[in-house]
Amino acid sequence: MNPTHTVTEAELHASIDGQLSPGRRLEVEAYLAAHPEEARRMQSYQAQKQALRDLYNPVMDEKISAHLQYAAKPPRPWHLQRIAAGIVIAISSAGSAWVARGLADENTLQTAFIQRSVGDYAPHKLADFARRAAVAHVVYSPDTRRPVEVGADQAQQLENWLSNRLGAPIKPPSLQSVGYTLIGGRLLPGERGPVAQLMYHDASGQRLTLYVTQEIPSTQATTDFQFGQDGPVNVFYWVDKSMGYAISSGTAQADLLRVAKFVHQQKIMM
Repeated sequence: MNPTHTVTEAELHASIDGQLSPGRRLEVEAYLAAHPEEARRMQSYQAQKQALRDLYNPVMDEKISAHLQYAAKPPRPWHLQRIAAGIVIAISSAGSAWVARGLADENTLQTAFIQRSVGDYAPHKLADFARRAAVAHVVYSPDTRRPVEVGADQAQQLENWLSNRLGAPIKPPSLQSVGYTLIGGRLLPGERGPVAQLMYHDASGQRLTLYVTQEIPSTQATTDFQFGQDGPVNVFYWVDKSMGYAISSGTAQADLLRVAKFVHQQKIMM
């Protein structure tokens, strides 16, 4: 068997996770030895995985708060009554919202979406894909030697590469008019396949990353902007046509919202 032509992307990531049989692992190692660029790419994924461990492993040792312990207790009868009342209210509210949605056209909704101000976005817990975007920003944005895999000087190659790997036509947006220049992009491992990270910087050197993924659970399928924070990183994210987008940066919330609105209007997926 010639491993050069038989190693899949899934097997490359499985090798990082230690999920290959001993025989197949040796074949993958032989493939990487023969393909230095692929080996470097896998090394960057391994570095990201280690960074994720270093960032989130301490959470496993945290003591469960009294509030969470109380929430985990079985509901009492009067709790059940309150829950039932809440369900009735939620159903009524949902019905009213659906009727209202039918009365408004798409342009009106879009205008309301774009015109919301910073004050409308209170920080809350990040969705899974937005949290991964924040972690990826922390891992790669400080890198001065190789922050991206394909640079902006190879724009067409970058667009074709990301589109082919994600299985969707991805066009890196131009952010020159809002003060950011494209550095380039890279592929990152997602839960079920590759995701894309595009990196930009402004005149002061402040970096901003745009994370694009198709791994969106139905519970996160909101087309509205959402805002959250992960340490010093601010994140605006949204879902459009089954694709998830997250913009991460250490810049101020107002500036990040301005860029997020501009990116949304450009329609990355052509």
